[in-house]
Order: sequence, then C-alpha cells, then structure tokens
Amino acid sequence: MKYLKHKLYGRIFNLFKVFPINKNKITFIVDSGESFKGNLDYIKKEFEKRGTFEFNFFYKDKLSIGAFKDLATSKYIFLNDNFFPIAFMNFKDESVVTQLWHAPGAFKKFGGSVSSEDDRQMLLKISKNTDYLITSSKNIEGFYSEAFQISKDKIKPLGLPRADYYFENHNISDLKEEFCKRYGVGPDKKIILYAPTFRDEEKYNNVFNYLDLNEFNESLGDEYVLALRLHPKIKDFYSGDISSKGKYIDCSGYASEQELLLISDILITDYSSIMIEFAMLNKPIVFFTYDFDSYLNEERGFYFDFKNTVPGPIVYDSSQLIEVIENKDFEERKLSEFVMTQFDEINGEASKRVVDFLLNEGDKNG
Repeated sequence: MKYLKHKLYGRIFNLFKVFPINKNKITFIVDSGESFKGNLDYIKKEFEKRGTFEFNFFYKDKLSIGAFKDLATSKYIFLNDNFFPIAFMNFKDESVVTQLWHAPGAFKKFGGSVSSEDDRQMLLKISKNTDYLITSSKNIEGFYSEAFQISKDKIKPLGLPRADYYFENHNISDLKEEFCKRYGVGPDKKIILYAPTFRDEEKYNNVFNYLDLNEFNESLGDEYVLALRLHPKIKDFYSGDISSKGKYIDCSGYASEQELLLISDILITDYSSIMIEFAMLNKPIVFFTYDFDSYLNEERGFYFDFKNTVPGPIVYDSSQLIEVIENKDFEERKLSEFVMTQFDEINGEASKRVVDFLLNEGDKNG
C-alpha cells in the first residue's frame, strides 16, 4: 500500500510505450511549484544552443495523460529531485534518464545513507531505471552511490549546472541597490545573510530563541544589516510577534537565492548545503551551531567531520557570533581547500559538460 500511487503512475506510463521515441523531445520532471528548477533551466538553455528541441514539463503532482505520453516518448528525461514512480516505469532503451540533483556537493547525509531498508530498496529500483547521476566532484562519488543506491559507473562528476549562474555578466551593484530599495536599507550597509536549516528537533527551529538580535544590531548595526532567509518549515515554529525580537530583513520570500548569495558579504548558516554554493564565491562563512550536540546525535549526521571540514569558524552563541564578525576572524584560508573537496571544476561550463556528455558518449543508441 505504501507505494500504491507510485505503482499506478508507473502502470499509466507503461501504456504509452507503444509510441515511438522522438529524438528531439526533452522532458523535465518537476513539481507544480517548480522548486529546485535551477539545474533544469540551465540544461534547457544549453540544449537550445545545440539545435531545435521540444521541451516539456511533467508535473509530478498533477495527473495528465498528455504529460505521460510526452514523458514516454522523450529521448532525454531530467530530474532534479526524487520521483518514486521512476521505480515502476519501463523506459525504452533509447530514452536517457538523468538525475541532476538540486543540492551541491555532499555534506549532510541523505537518502540511502539514513533511510530504512524499505526505502533503500525503493531507491535501488529507481537507480536501475536511471541512466546517469550528475555530481560535482569525483571526491563525493561514494557518498552519492550510497545515498541513491546507484552503481558508481552511472555517476558522472560533471558539475552543478546552476552554478554557471555565477559566471554570467551580473551587475552586482545594481542588484544590491534594488535589494536595498525594496527593503529600505541604506546602500552603504553590508549584508549578512543568515540561512539556518530545518531541524527535526522542534525546539531548535525558532532561531530567535538563540540569536540575540538586539545585541547583534547594537554591536554590528552600523556596518551590517541582517537578512534572514528561512527554510519554509521553520516558520511553523515561530510564536508571537517576531518583529519585536529586533531589526532584521526577512527575505525568505525573495525569488532568487543565488542573487542573495551574490550581493551578501557574509553568510551565517549551520548545517545547510547553502554553504557549499557560497564557498564557491570565496566570501566569509560563519557556522552558528547553537544545537551542535543535539544535531550531531539526533539528526542525520554528516559525510565529513564537521568541525574539521567546514570552511569557517564555528560558534555556539550570539556573543561568539558577534565577536567573530567584529574581529573579521573568518578563517578564509579554509575556503579554497573545502571547495576543492566539493567541485572538480568551477568555470561556468557545467551545463555544457553535461549536454556534451549526453549528446556524445552518454547518448544510448546513437
């Protein structure tokens, strides 16, 4: 019963195997909110440079007969997140199914590294119907093999397509000016982006119970403004008027996370994979881990030794956090070393490498 809906999806899909594959048809599997779409957008742009292709979007939370037919007749199929019905879909040999995965690098354990035996068996079925899994580095191949229950020969360390964004011609000054106007911030202020992750342990999700905003602003407010970007689930744990906690910008609804990374001067985070992307930009990161012992013992855990690997200082309370920022003691020497463990190449050509691979040696049956 657990996988009944996924099996139904698979059976509907399999009805359309009677139709021939269209070698120029590409389908992207997304949810209706189009979350985690960045990699897909960059792959689409790269294919558009190569010729005339037909692009379709299969919305995994909407049932559409036409979408099933498009999926079944596509030459190239891309995912950027989990989609369990893949386990029950019998793709034609000519189709190429590629998992791009939305998160950069590897840090927090996920998937088959932490799931039940039943879920690992499901991941194994999905991996058998997946031709390629794209990662950012050969160094993390073993972790992804475990997380996806997929053989290493299907893993291709070609890069993170959406990271090509940072190599485009952005006017960062204009982006920051627009941001400051929108939120009423003086243009001379530096931006500290605080992006905490979600915890399964509920009591640690209200970050204002641990970050003293008044103390923070009193010490740092002349030079910096705090921009808070919350995981959607965290807001469920707020109580009362959070604006009374002190002055900050809530940019949780800001459309482009990558734009925020470009205009921010410092990142404060904890265990979020956002730090992997920010580290690429060679800017300071501070790890505010007020619940470190609980997270280490009760949550998912890490693929690396957290304390010896993260590219920045680790602090446990507001006073330590403020002190590190005041003294600019960011341990930036650790940034390049960390980035090298997560990326083989960073040059704005990840999308090109993926599409080159698929159109050449990764293209089954010509």
